[in-house]
Amino acid sequence: MNKGELVNEVAKVVSTKKDAQAAVDCVFSTIIEALKNREKVTLVGFGTFRADRREARKGRNPKTGEEIEIKARWVPRFVAGKTLKDAFREEA
Repeated sequence: MNKGELVNEVAKVVSTKKDAQAAVDCVFSTIIEALKNREKVTLVGFGTFRADRREARKGRNPKTGEEIEIKARWVPRFVAGKTLKDAFREEA
């Protein structure tokens, strides 16, 4: 499922596709802004989004084999919640 298909599914519940697009965009942008501010976003039963710091490390340029320094940075992480995990256990 892509973003457009998600909007179509939300449109089945709200009044118009335009409102569905606005709702989906609002949810995504709110999560992104919270992560930029290093806040954790918990959607009970679904999962938790958080920003984690990835420390600087040494790496290799795959083309030349030369050792390079990879800078520290913040990366988004997602941990699935119990309800989401349980939904996959039932199918196995």
